[in-house]
Amino acid sequence: MHPKFDPQPTLQDDDLCLRPLTADDREPLFAAASDPAIWAGHPAKTRHEQAVFDPYFDSLLASGGTLAVTERSSGRVIGCSRYYEAPDHPGSVSIGYTFLGRDHWGDGTNHAMKALMFAHAFDVVDEVWLHIDPGNIRSQRATAKLGAKWVCDAKLTMGGKSGVWQCWRITRADWKAGLAG
Repeated sequence: MHPKFDPQPTLQDDDLCLRPLTADDREPLFAAASDPAIWAGHPAKTRHEQAVFDPYFDSLLASGGTLAVTERSSGRVIGCSRYYEAPDHPGSVSIGYTFLGRDHWGDGTNHAMKALMFAHAFDVVDEVWLHIDPGNIRSQRATAKLGAKWVCDAKLTMGGKSGVWQCWRITRADWKAGLAG
């Protein structure tokens, strides 16, 4: 990852607080992840089960770049997202491993969360990468709505899974143009 980039900031707006994930977040994050519908279009279709979720949580915690997403009004954990270095772009900043509880689908939460994360990243880098499993249509649509562009497919190892991933990129200029438009 870029040497000047802090992958564990606390970021907030009026509605959300993104903060470094801690071991105490296991149960609250599992509560947010326990809805099978969240994972229906995802490659890890059984992640709503505790036995599948726990190793996932352990990997998020060990990554050193995962942010718990909370509602500022209630403090409730509603999901998470993560900064990481793209395996095909050393020194880069990428965002992924994101999920939100279904009560925050379609209400602008993903955009607001990514806006905070992009703003933080664009303080240091000119582009941010996002990697999506080719079968995850919901994530592809959400990523396109953010203004990111599909660049290529690449054979990568991501989250312990080797395979073909869609590589999307958003530049600082494209993000600013989208905000202005």
